Amino acid sequence: MTTPNNFLGLEEEYSAAARASVLVLPLPFEATVSYGGGAAAGPAATIAASQQVELYDREHDCEPALAYGVHTLPAPKLPDEPAVAVETIRAAVASAARTGKLVVGLGGEHTVSVGVGRGLLDALGGPLTVVQLDAHSDLRDEYEGTPYSHACIARRLLDAPEIEQVLQLGIRSVCPEEVAFVRAHPDRARVWYAEAVHDGSWRDEFIARVRGKRVFLTIDVDGLDPSVVPATGTPEPDGLTWSEALDILRTLTAHATVVGMDCVELAPAPGLHMADFAVAKLVYKAISYVMMGKTQEQNTANTDWAD
Repeated sequence: MTTPNNFLGLEEEYSAAARASVLVLPLPFEATVSYGGGAAAGPAATIAASQQVELYDREHDCEPALAYGVHTLPAPKLPDEPAVAVETIRAAVASAARTGKLVVGLGGEHTVSVGVGRGLLDALGGPLTVVQLDAHSDLRDEYEGTPYSHACIARRLLDAPEIEQVLQLGIRSVCPEEVAFVRAHPDRARVWYAEAVHDGSWRDEFIARVRGKRVFLTIDVDGLDPSVVPATGTPEPDGLTWSEALDILRTLTAHATVVGMDCVELAPAPGLHMADFAVAKLVYKAISYVMMGKTQEQNTANTDWAD
C-alpha cells in the first residue's frame, strides 16, 4: 500500500477537506535568504517526513490527528518578488481561514509569515498577538535592500496596528537597530533571549501577556538548537531544547487561543533527515496542543447540552 502524500499520510477519512478541522498550506518561497539556502524545499520535506511520525501521542493518550483531521492544500504559485509573494500568500491564507479551520503554513523562508499574518487579519480581524520562536528578532526595517527580507518579518507584522504585540522566545542574535526598537516599543515588542528560556524566567510575564489573547504562532526552526534541527539556513548555537519548545507551546495554548500558525526555515540537507522529522513532529505537536483543547471544550459543551 502507498502512504497518501499529505501531512501525516492520513487516509481520506481523516484528510478530506470537508472532514478536516486543520488546513496545512505549503509555502515553498525562497528569495531573500542570506546564508544557507534550500528553504523552498522545506514544505515538501516536512510533509514527507510527517508520514513517518507515529500518530499516537502519549501526552493525549490517543491519535489526535484522527480526532481533528488534517487536509493538505496545494501550494500556491509564488513569484520571486517578495512583496508580491507576500500578497499571494495573504490571499491564500485569508481564503483558507474564512472556512473557520486552523490554517498551518509550512515555509519556505520566514518572509512567508508576513503573508500568513496579514491573511489571518483579513479573515479574522484583530487584535492579534504574534508569538515567535526564533534565533533572530527579525525586527530590521530592511535588510539587503528589501523591507520584505526574512530578517524583517516581525517589523512588517508590526506595521499593522491590529498586531498588538510580538513576543519572541529563544533569541540569540540581534543587531543594534533591533535592540533599539525593542527598547523604544516595550508594549509591542518583547524579547526573551535563550538564557531566559533556559532559566525559566520568561514564564510569568509571558503568561500575563498572552492570557486571553488571540495568537498567530510563528516557529522559525532555527529557534531550536542545531542539535535538534541542524538543517536550516542561519543556525545559531545554544538554542531551545525539544523540551523547552514543547513547554512554550503547552503554556501558550493553555492561556491563549491560537488562531493560525506557521513553521518555517527548514532547509533539508542530505544525511540530515532527522531535522525533517523533528520539524514534522514539532508541527504535529503544536497542532495537537491547539486542537485537542478545542476538541475537549466541544465535548464538554456537547455533554452539558445532553445533560
